[in-house]
Amino acid sequence: MSTQEQPGDRRLVTITRHGEGGHVAELALDRPEAMNAVSTAMARDLADATAELAADEDVRAVILTSTSPKAFCVGADLKERNSFSDADLMQQRPVARAAYTGVLNLPVPSIAVVQGFALGGGLEIALSCDLIVAGEAAVVGLPEVSVGVIPGGGGTQLLTRRIGWSRAAGMVFTARRMAAAEAAALGVVDEVVGAGEARDWALHLAAEIAANSPVGLRNAKKAMRLGMDVDLATGLEVEDACWRATAFSGDRKEGVAAFAEKRRPAWPGR
Repeated sequence: MSTQEQPGDRRLVTITRHGEGGHVAELALDRPEAMNAVSTAMARDLADATAELAADEDVRAVILTSTSPKAFCVGADLKERNSFSDADLMQQRPVARAAYTGVLNLPVPSIAVVQGFALGGGLEIALSCDLIVAGEAAVVGLPEVSVGVIPGGGGTQLLTRRIGWSRAAGMVFTARRMAAAEAAALGVVDEVVGAGEARDWALHLAAEIAANSPVGLRNAKKAMRLGMDVDLATGLEVEDACWRATAFSGDRKEGVAAFAEKRRPAWPGR
């Protein structure tokens, strides 16, 4: 399988740290000339970048952004795929899956910043995050059935869990695109802000999140994710295990002490 790498094999996903301690990481999709269409090379870079952040104990929150003024991401690189044989497509499949699951499995809270188009795999990257903030000019959709495939980056599962069967079915089966306001009304995105304001809004929210216990953040997300699709009794056991992992940590001791002493916590983390 041949792929077109970028000049100098530059990374198509970049990481920037923000704030005191660099606890907020910005993961930017950086293939603006193709509106961040997910090529094989870009999928590899996204998988590598998310693995790097997942292993970094200093990271407390992640925002996913785009360097393209026109799009968050327009999905799979169909120009590349047009040259694929069936064998090529099968060879690419685990590479693509690793990119989407890398975002989904980030152990810390994640926020997608959607400005412009988020279509197909682009919306699936956003759905893999915990929260989605969109600019008022954003356009989202899962148009895969219109080109002979189905959402394959988690869309059929994540969208259905997010907005329910019938609403997800309406989006997937019609392949239609929708504006930010309608997407917010359906629950596809969580916040709609003014044009050009989404990144700043997400950075502010990420900083607010990152001020909290890093042990608590990771275990709260773990409890929510592992308990989401089990029965209540099992979910409460999952929660109890995550509570124990947090309650007997240095963060709990520091949090209680800082509250009593009316000062800002200096979290020891894991």
